[in-house]
Amino acid sequence: MTDRLITHLRHVDLAVPDYDKQRDFYTALWGLTPVAEDDGIVFLAAEGSPEQYIVRLRRDPDKRLDLIAYGAATPADVDTLAEQLGSAGVRLVNEPGALRTAGGGYGFRFFDVDGRTIEVSADVATRQHRAIEERESIPVRLSHVVVNSPDIARTQEFYEQHLGFALSDTLVHPYAGELMRFLRCNRQHHSLAVAKGPHVSLHHVSFELRGVDEYLRGTGRLLRAGTRMIWGPGRHLAGDNTFSYFIDPHGNMVEYTTELELLDEDTWHPSLHDVSQLAVQDQWGTANPFDDQLAKESFNDVDRGLFVAPPV
Repeated sequence: MTDRLITHLRHVDLAVPDYDKQRDFYTALWGLTPVAEDDGIVFLAAEGSPEQYIVRLRRDPDKRLDLIAYGAATPADVDTLAEQLGSAGVRLVNEPGALRTAGGGYGFRFFDVDGRTIEVSADVATRQHRAIEERESIPVRLSHVVVNSPDIARTQEFYEQHLGFALSDTLVHPYAGELMRFLRCNRQHHSLAVAKGPHVSLHHVSFELRGVDEYLRGTGRLLRAGTRMIWGPGRHLAGDNTFSYFIDPHGNMVEYTTELELLDEDTWHPSLHDVSQLAVQDQWGTANPFDDQLAKESFNDVDRGLFVAPPV
């Protein structure tokens, strides 16, 4: 077993120019619940998750990924990780201390090798949550985040070397080479994946639903509301999870998923999955083909927040 200090994915924070439109999308359509709000910033929770929030939206002239936040077990682990990163030359945004965001806690921020802001925290207050009911088609929790990088090997090495992530599987193509590497920080097949892209950006954010029926009902609910689905519904081979990918009002890709594979980390061996085999991308054969146009949309806009820490 690993002795990594990172335990799980907490939340993803997005900066958006049209704040009101994004807020309406993630609450009225996507199914998240506002738990705290100030002028131009809102914290959104998943009803089935003990995390204080899983998405933070912030009004800003530029569209950007503000940060990705992970949990640690204790404040001592936060301190240890900060010391290790600082000693290794990783650029810290701030030293560990009390957090002023919803739920509080103790944590710090740093820049990863591509310039994304990463937060690690412990002792964040949990939220009173509930079991999602049968047929209730709203997110249970945040599942995973996928980012684009021009050098996926370098990005993978950073997360393995400094944060203890492990490789679960890799997507490859006979001509294009490696396309995506899936990284885990616990038994979940991936909490983070790194996709090959022309620039650093957000690829997609994924949200777990209760089960396959709820996932399909959620997919249908969004389609009936006129939300643009670019890929799905289907079931991936790597991770064995279902997928329906939509585009939010600012062009970010977001996913409804369920049943992401849980691994035995002591016995798991990573595999290479050839995406030219149709069953690798979609075991069911129900999704539209992943073509060049979809690939371009998954690249998203160049992230304008690299090596620029977001406001607290």
